[in-house]
Amino acid sequence: MSDLALFGGDPVRKTPFSSWPRVVSGQKEKLVNTLINDSWGIGSETIKELEDKFAIFQDAKNCIAINTGTNALWVALKAAGVTSGDEVILPPYTFIATATAVLTANATPVFVDIDPDTFNIDSNLIESAITDRTKAIIPVHVGGNPADMERIIGIANKYNLIIIEDAAQAHGAEWDGKKVGALHKGGIFSFQSSKNMSAGEGGAVVSNDEDFMDACFAYYNCGRNRDGDWYEHHIVGGNHRMSSMAASLLIPQFQTIEHDMRIRDKNREKLDKSLSDMGLEITHRYKQVTREANHLYLLRYKEEKFNDISREKFFDAMRAEGVYTYAGYNPLYREEVFQGKGDDFPWLKNLNYSNISCPVTEQISDYQSVWLTQNHILGDDSDIQDIINTFEKVTIALNKNPEKFDI
Repeated sequence: MSDLALFGGDPVRKTPFSSWPRVVSGQKEKLVNTLINDSWGIGSETIKELEDKFAIFQDAKNCIAINTGTNALWVALKAAGVTSGDEVILPPYTFIATATAVLTANATPVFVDIDPDTFNIDSNLIESAITDRTKAIIPVHVGGNPADMERIIGIANKYNLIIIEDAAQAHGAEWDGKKVGALHKGGIFSFQSSKNMSAGEGGAVVSNDEDFMDACFAYYNCGRNRDGDWYEHHIVGGNHRMSSMAASLLIPQFQTIEHDMRIRDKNREKLDKSLSDMGLEITHRYKQVTREANHLYLLRYKEEKFNDISREKFFDAMRAEGVYTYAGYNPLYREEVFQGKGDDFPWLKNLNYSNISCPVTEQISDYQSVWLTQNHILGDDSDIQDIINTFEKVTIALNKNPEKFDI
C-alpha cells in the first residue's frame, strides 16, 4: 500500500463521513404542527405520543420523557429510594453522569472493574463490593452492548438490591430477545446529540413498575403526585420535563431507527470480520445478547502486537488517513470531583478514591481502547471499505515500517 498520509502519502479518505444528527422525513412537519397546534410543554400531546411510542419500542409498560439522560438517571435513582448513606455500584468506565447522578442523589459511588472483552461491568466482581449500605447497581450498556444482565439480576435479587440500567447508548438493544431498560426496576436513555435517537438533548425513564414510575413522576415534576393537586408538593423534586419541541424531533425517528439498526448490524459484521484478522481485538457480547445498538464501535489495540508502537501514534496515523479514532473514557475515580476537591459532597471526605485501582479499566483506558462513533458504521459499502482499508494500511505500516514511528 502507499505511504501513510502521516508521512506525506495520500489519505484513504478525503471526504468526511456522514454528519450526525441528521434531519429525517417528517421532522419539519411535526415541529411546525406542534408549534402551532400543541402545548409547548406541560400537557403536550406530542410528549405523550413520544412516551407511548418509546415505551412500546423498548418493550416497557411505561415511559417518562425527561430533559436529559443525566437528569433521567437522578430521577430514577431517587424514585428507587436511593438516599443519604446509601452506596451504588457502577463501573468506572462510563460517562461522568453515571457517577454524578449518584452523588446528587446523596449517595456514594462504588466502582467495580470491567470485563476486558465487553468493556461492561464485570459481574464476577460485584458481590465482593456489596456492603450493608449497598442500595442499587447501575449496569451500563457501554456502546449499546448489554451488560451481563442475567448474572446481575441474580445478584440483585439475592441481596434485595435495585437495578437501574444506564441504557443511554442502547436504544433498541436486546437481552435474550427483550429490549433493555425495563429488565429490572427501570432504566434510562439519552437523546443527546450523539445518540442513535437524538433531539440535541433529552432523556427518558422506562419501567414496568407502576409505583416506581409514580415516584419518577414526582421527582421529575416538582414533587407533584400524578393524581394530586397542581400546587401540592410531597417531596423535593425538580423540573426535569422535556419540551414538546424535543419530542417532535424524536417521534419521526421511530420510522428510521430500525433501518439504521439493520445498517449498523450489517456494517458491524463486516468490520468485525475484517479487523480481527489485522491483530486488533474486537469486543464480544454475552451469549444472551440478541442485538446490540452499535452506538460505538469498540476495539482493543495492544502495543505488543504492533512493535510496541503506542496507541496514540496509531491514532495519529488513522486520523491522517481520514478516519477519526480515539480513546474514549478515563477511569471516573481519577476525576477531580473524587479527589477531595470542594465541600459539596461531605460524605466523600473520608473516602480516598486515589487509592482505588481497577486494573482492567486502567489498561483499557490508558493503552488499549479504540473508539469509532456510530455515524462511521451508518454509511454505505464504500464508506465501510474505506474504514477497512484505513485500518489495513495503518496496521501494515505499524508491522512493516516501525522505524518510521520512532519520532
